[in-house]
Amino acid sequence: MSLSETKSAGPLLQAVRFLARKGRRVWLLTLSGKEQLTANMLRLSFGGNDLGELAWKRGQDLVIELPQADGTTARRHYTIRKHDGHTIAIDFVLHGESPAGDWARAANIGDRIAAVGPRGHTYVRPADWHLMIGDETCIPALFAMIEGLSRTERVFAFIEIADDAERQTVESAAAVNITWLPRNGAPPGSSSILYDAVESFAFPQGLGHASIIGETHNVRAIRRRLIERGLGKDQCSAEGYWRQGRIGGHDHA
Repeated sequence: MSLSETKSAGPLLQAVRFLARKGRRVWLLTLSGKEQLTANMLRLSFGGNDLGELAWKRGQDLVIELPQADGTTARRHYTIRKHDGHTIAIDFVLHGESPAGDWARAANIGDRIAAVGPRGHTYVRPADWHLMIGDETCIPALFAMIEGLSRTERVFAFIEIADDAERQTVESAAAVNITWLPRNGAPPGSSSILYDAVESFAFPQGLGHASIIGETHNVRAIRRRLIERGLGKDQCSAEGYWRQGRIGGHDHA
């Protein structure tokens, strides 16, 4: 981001200065599109003059600054769902009132935000098979990773969703097996839905790698159990995207 762009950013200046500390690269993003993917998933597309310089690993996220109506800023981690060199897409899970969800619903084409990254340790590792696990908050990261796999790779995904209407499709050259686990009226959060489903999964032969994303309690329980069953710690990438009763935040599991 150039000095002239920083000076013209107006209300973004404070956010840009904060994000630019410690020499971090700041991306100034302009909202260019909105698409309602499901009742609870909204995709926002952003353009930026220098996005061709953004290098990412599928599954990584950006730290974005979302201006609030009261003049404060909500700082959140959101996965890059797609990046074509000119635009990026970020998918927002809409689950009641929340600073990020409320901003996404109200955002207008042309609105600008600041972001830094990409960052995060959940991305595709070399493996003979991939196990991908999480709730609806994991879909952008898991699908971004799945889309980047080659035809020689295999992936087994277990994804918890509110109901069957929240299913999404993903295109990939890989052999993909997705098990959707609808809650059907049960609230999101700590539960045994994912744990029980993954417990019945028999590990294929060869080297496997697991990516576990979602509610922190569930992520930690599943990671611990996979290690007990024989996966090495270096074969498990785990991140808690959210926790019940907490607004914002991010846990390394």
